Amino acid sequence: MHVVKSLPRLIVFISAYRGRAVLAIAFLVGVAGADLAIPRLTQRVIDQGIGRQDVHVIWTTALLMIAVAALSAVFSVGNTLLAVRVGQDISADMRSALVRKVQSLSFGNLDRIQTGKLLTRTTSDINMVQMIVMMSMRMLIRAPLWMLGSLIMLLLTDARLAVHLSPLLPVFALLVWIFAVKARPLFALVQDRLDQLNQVLQENLAGVRVVKAFARSEYENGRFDAANVDLMAQTIKVSQLLAVLMPTMTFVIDLGIVGIIWFGGNEYISATFSLGELIAFVNYLLMTMFPMLLLGSMIGPLSAADASAARILEVLDSTPEVQDRPGIRPLAAPVAGRVAFEHVTFSYNGDCREPVLEDINLVAEAGQTVAILGATGSGKSSLVHLIPRFYDVTLGRITLDGVDVRDLPLHQLRKHVGVALQEAVLFNLTIRDNIRYGRADVGDDEVIAVAKAAQAHDFIVALPAGYDTLVGQRGVT
Repeated sequence: MHVVKSLPRLIVFISAYRGRAVLAIAFLVGVAGADLAIPRLTQRVIDQGIGRQDVHVIWTTALLMIAVAALSAVFSVGNTLLAVRVGQDISADMRSALVRKVQSLSFGNLDRIQTGKLLTRTTSDINMVQMIVMMSMRMLIRAPLWMLGSLIMLLLTDARLAVHLSPLLPVFALLVWIFAVKARPLFALVQDRLDQLNQVLQENLAGVRVVKAFARSEYENGRFDAANVDLMAQTIKVSQLLAVLMPTMTFVIDLGIVGIIWFGGNEYISATFSLGELIAFVNYLLMTMFPMLLLGSMIGPLSAADASAARILEVLDSTPEVQDRPGIRPLAAPVAGRVAFEHVTFSYNGDCREPVLEDINLVAEAGQTVAILGATGSGKSSLVHLIPRFYDVTLGRITLDGVDVRDLPLHQLRKHVGVALQEAVLFNLTIRDNIRYGRADVGDDEVIAVAKAAQAHDFIVALPAGYDTLVGQRGVT
């Protein structure tokens, strides 16, 4: 079973910043090299300086250790700055890609994706991926560098003792793998519960007036509390798993230290192992085990980020149900505006056994007004939505000036179809920009004419900023 499945597919976002990423990794190599030098310098101070009472060796080695530590700090600062920049860059790119994908999706796609889920993917899921990218460039890539370097230093210090302690490494690796496999599905469930919580919260906030009007506050509070408790319970399960992991890994490290003290102490007593070598060996063992401990501590964020990546890719991989097909041709100018329905059948699930509209034949001549009457849910809105191809017909065809609307460029088709939706939406823009939202190129005279036709001009000009007043949905600006 793969612990990380979806994150590698998001590497495409990092490729645009590979120069900075490579430089950040180069800084990590410098940090790892400096860190690996410290135990060897410590050994020199103990064996050649303190052991021989050579003050010159102590001073020169101490100064060298300070220089190495300073160099490590400089490399670390450079790595951190680059990691943060790359993380922010790719998160911005992912947000843009996600929003662009949502804008390209058809109504049918969006009907299956709740608003709360889209908000979670655009915010918390992307933040989770951003965090793991920064952590990887600062710590995760550092782990194998430390491990490889410290293993080499262990073998150079005392190969026999290193071989005695080598069984600890596969034990460590096995622990990390087991916990990672168990953690991934748990984190996926946490994100799913967060989706549900966000959806309930979004519905509560959007419908707060309806809730209050029908005195349903207690009911909605109960819905939110249930979703909140579900999220808490799932998060606790993850925390319990991680609470077992870290102490277990620390115990394995302690076993290694005890082994060094036992075997190394005996060699020191028999004068085959110096005190400096013993201390250096302990430090290198810790540096070998620390990457494993680091990987263990990153199981949680890594599993969470992989679950988030899967949810982001679920949107990015979506294919619009309605899109331009091969062979499209632009509308002939001028557009007369004759609309015809020819034996149109439509079903939201594409199954003709449950049609919303069945065998509809209708012609609206250019300039003619046609009213569609029917009971609630009879398909009036569905019929109108087929003209600008918010949805595609299941059977039959719709033509504009004799041309099948599926053979016309979507953008051009919708530019020639005016739609007044059942629920008006105010964007967080000025009144002027909201009025001309569908035609951004119109002048102020046309904007004012439209406002007068809607009997809104008088109260608009009475506002302090007039047509430049910022407005928003339900009065929120």
